[in-house]
Amino acid sequence: MDQDNGGRERGDPGVHTAEQELDDGVEVGPTVPDDARDAAEDDPRVHSAPPRRDDRDVDDMTAISRLKFRYLRTLDTKSWDEFADTMIPEATATYSEYLQFESRDAFLAFMRNTLGPHVITEHRCDHPEVDIDGDTASGTWYLADTVLIPAHNMLLRGAAFYHDRYVRCEDGNWRISHTGYERTYEVVLSLSDLPSLRLTSSRWGLIAREDGIAPVEMDPGTTPVRREPE
Repeated sequence: MDQDNGGRERGDPGVHTAEQELDDGVEVGPTVPDDARDAAEDDPRVHSAPPRRDDRDVDDMTAISRLKFRYLRTLDTKSWDEFADTMIPEATATYSEYLQFESRDAFLAFMRNTLGPHVITEHRCDHPEVDIDGDTASGTWYLADTVLIPAHNMLLRGAAFYHDRYVRCEDGNWRISHTGYERTYEVVLSLSDLPSLRLTSSRWGLIAREDGIAPVEMDPGTTPVRREPE
C-alpha cells in the first residue's frame, strides 16, 4: 500500500488528496465563505474592466487631426480651393476683436489677399486636446508659426493656441465650423539685422541676392524671371 511522506497511507480516509478532489468533482484550492462571496459580487469594483474608448471616437479623432493638418498644409501652400474645403460655408474665424469673419468666403478672401505669393508662411500644430460629442467636436491646438515677407524686409515668429469647432457634414467628413487663435507671444525681426541670411529656395520664386532677398516673378512649376529693383 502506498504511503505519503508523512507515513500515512494513501487509502486512509483521513487523507484527502488532490487526485481524490478531482475524481470527486471538487475544486482544488481554498474555499471562500458564502458571506464574503456575496459581498464581492455586490462590490462594483469586482469584475469591472477599465473603460474602453469607443472605436468611432478613435476614428473621429484621427479624421479631425487629418483635417487640421490639411488646413495647415493648404494654407502654407496657398492651395485655396482645397483650403476652402476644410471649412463649412458658414464657418467663422476670430483672431482678435478687430479681425473677425462671419463666413468662409470672407475669411478666404482675406487670406488670399494677405498671404499671397509674396509671403512665405509656416504653421505647425501639435498637442491636440479634442472633445467629441456625436457629430460636433471642439479642439485646442498649440501653434508655432513663421512668416517671411522679403518685400517688407521682415521676419515674424510667434506661438498661439488655436480654438476650433468642428462638425460632421452630410458626406461623413469633418469640417471646421469655427477657428481662431490667441497669441502667447509674437516677435518681428528686420532682415537687415540678419546679414548672413540667404533664402536659397522658395516655392514661389524668391531667390537670394548678395545684397539681400529679391522676389522674382514665378508661378509654381514655371521658370523664374528675375525682377531687378527699380
